[in-house]
Amino acid sequence: MKPRRKKRLGLAVALVVVTSTVVGLVIYSLNQNMNLFYTPTQLINGKLDGTKPQVGQILRIGGMVVANSVKRDPETLRISFKVVDIGPEVTVLFEGILPDLFREGQGIVVQGELVGSTTVKAQEVLSKHDEEYMSSEIAAAMKLDSSGS
Repeated sequence: MKPRRKKRLGLAVALVVVTSTVVGLVIYSLNQNMNLFYTPTQLINGKLDGTKPQVGQILRIGGMVVANSVKRDPETLRISFKVVDIGPEVTVLFEGILPDLFREGQGIVVQGELVGSTTVKAQEVLSKHDEEYMSSEIAAAMKLDSSGS
């Protein structure tokens, strides 16, 4: 093989290796940062396709705050409350300031880490601003849960 062809072949192989490495790192990074959405029923019973979150997994959970479930620590910003859709309740632990619209009976979305089979340690709590609004993910999940699972 001529030296010129060897050089071109070496550059082509190096380009393929570098491109493959970059694509692999991007896919790995996206998988690490993916937050899956669950309702309380799906969190406890699993989704229709059989997937169930593992303890330590970062996820989002949406539902309604259960009446008389909000417990505040008077000396710190620690708060615990329960979230429900149409089935079982999930306990949420949060340390921080809740949104102004947060209240019992309100629809919320919580992002955090699953620390027990029915307990989520929240990093962020989002509250809806209108009685008629419901996240499309929550509406679709509640429709699925009520129709078949």
